[in-house]
Amino acid sequence: MATVHVIGAGMAGLSCAVELVKARQRVVLWEAAAHAGGRCRSFHDATLDRTIDNGNHLILGANPAVFAYLETIGARDDLVGQERAAFPFVDLRSGERWTVRPNAGPVPWWIMAPGRRVPGSRARHYLAGLALARARDGDTAAERLRGTGPLLERLWEPLTVAVLNASVEEASARLLWPVLRLTFGQGEAACRAYLAREGLGPDLVEPGVRYVERGGGQLRYNRRLRAIQHDGRAITAFDFAGNGDGDAAAFGPGDVAVLAVTPQVCTQLLPEIPAPLEARPIVNAHFRLDRPVPMPGGSAILGVVGGTAQWIFARGDIASVTVSAAGALAERPAAEIAELLWSDVSQALDYHPPVTPAVRIVKEKRATFAQIPSAMLLRPPAETRFRNLFLAGDWTATGLPATIEGAVRSGVTAAQHALRALAAV
Repeated sequence: MATVHVIGAGMAGLSCAVELVKARQRVVLWEAAAHAGGRCRSFHDATLDRTIDNGNHLILGANPAVFAYLETIGARDDLVGQERAAFPFVDLRSGERWTVRPNAGPVPWWIMAPGRRVPGSRARHYLAGLALARARDGDTAAERLRGTGPLLERLWEPLTVAVLNASVEEASARLLWPVLRLTFGQGEAACRAYLAREGLGPDLVEPGVRYVERGGGQLRYNRRLRAIQHDGRAITAFDFAGNGDGDAAAFGPGDVAVLAVTPQVCTQLLPEIPAPLEARPIVNAHFRLDRPVPMPGGSAILGVVGGTAQWIFARGDIASVTVSAAGALAERPAAEIAELLWSDVSQALDYHPPVTPAVRIVKEKRATFAQIPSAMLLRPPAETRFRNLFLAGDWTATGLPATIEGAVRSGVTAAQHALRALAAV
């Protein structure tokens, strides 16, 4: 039986391997690090004495690929979500607080109800957002969202930064539109927010690894791919750093490969493949409080406007803060970042302990590719010019932002291509 070699055990590669194992296909999953998950991982932090995620990842009801993946690996119940979609916000400058609450069904009557929408906004401001549907390749979100009043700062900017890791001034309008269409355009259930109960590693990654191994798949860690050999039409061999016995001759004549690595690694291996190489950082701060995080209304998330912090996530006594599109912030020392963000958090939560809580700052310098108009043209499809090599990754042409949903969808797509290639032999 031929083998599918999946290079990279991040969420794209892992979901690809899961899909292949489900189809009873022989799989080897190669990973350069000593663990699976890539940018989606958890670790025990000694300073906090808690297990934390490297960053905060929000899963929405409009993420069918993620839910299908979790159903397959038996981890659907490891997500905890809202009973009804509600997104509380606080403006640190004015002190105003509000909650955006979409209604059930595709007709958005909630925009007519002042108690469900952003203060100072009108229904016409939301309807003006439909201009994103007419966006051209070079349009930024801001160019299409002019005339939306207070929504630009109080809704569109937080949403854009959260899902595209870019400000509305530079983010791709064409990439923001499917997000709105699949969430607010589908109604309340599609907007519900879900978080991993114990963490990304325990709830998304580790169950996927177990599923692959139980299905006969092999995982080989600490194997960095240095080169790909080919004859111009097909892949013929791999060259791994730190080769174990048999690694050099691992690729058989009927085998298929899926390259699920970063765009930077992809272009190093195969320079002819286009890829969006410009990256954007995300900064996360994890504060351990002396009590459960006092979030308004018991919510697990809180949007912050008018400060440096953008979103606060609550998990027990850990208040996790995310700052996306954080180019300038990421260059500052961790102590300065902690002081700056704690000022915002204490004000947002109206929580002022006598001593600043213990904190861990995590900087993801290459959290996502730059999701700007020029980069959209560089996202390659899953198929390559090689008949037995396919691509996966949230940076490929999924039609979605660089999210877990996009990564999982790309893995499933690559697996389907691999299975068809094997069937054609």
